Amino acid sequence: MNKTIVVFGSSTGTCEAIAEKIAQKLGCEAINVQDLTADVVENNQNLILGTSTWGAGELQDDWYDGLRVLKAANLADKTIALFGCGDCESYGDTFVGGIGELYNGIKESGANFVGSVSTDGYTFDASEAVVDGKFVGLPLDDVNEDDKTDVRIDAWIAEISSNL
Repeated sequence: MNKTIVVFGSSTGTCEAIAEKIAQKLGCEAINVQDLTADVVENNQNLILGTSTWGAGELQDDWYDGLRVLKAANLADKTIALFGCGDCESYGDTFVGGIGELYNGIKESGANFVGSVSTDGYTFDASEAVVDGKFVGLPLDDVNEDDKTDVRIDAWIAEISSNL
């Protein structure tokens, strides 16, 4: 596996705990997006990017600076996988919209995106993270569906591992 890093933005600790779980399973490091620099991007072939969703489907606050770092970097030969946290019951109309914001911010970068996920098995009304009928990354609701989190992470990692 090429050099991989998990980068997360977390306000309450949920996305951070998930990022650390994913990093452990992949055998790599997880860092807070506040520590994302051009050197970190340059020194890693694979970027696993995670965000929680706030407000009306918005990125976690620290990601706005992180997105600027990514937009300034050369991502053309990078592999990117996205994951995010949301609340499908209270925010079913903007479920994991943060993943969609992150994707929309860098989709034209030339990076190879992996890890899209079927919407089957998810209950929500709308999501900016759904493109062509699939989530552009791994959506997790560790509030209402915590019993599904580990199974969903394991299936997603199994899918993306061959691309890393």
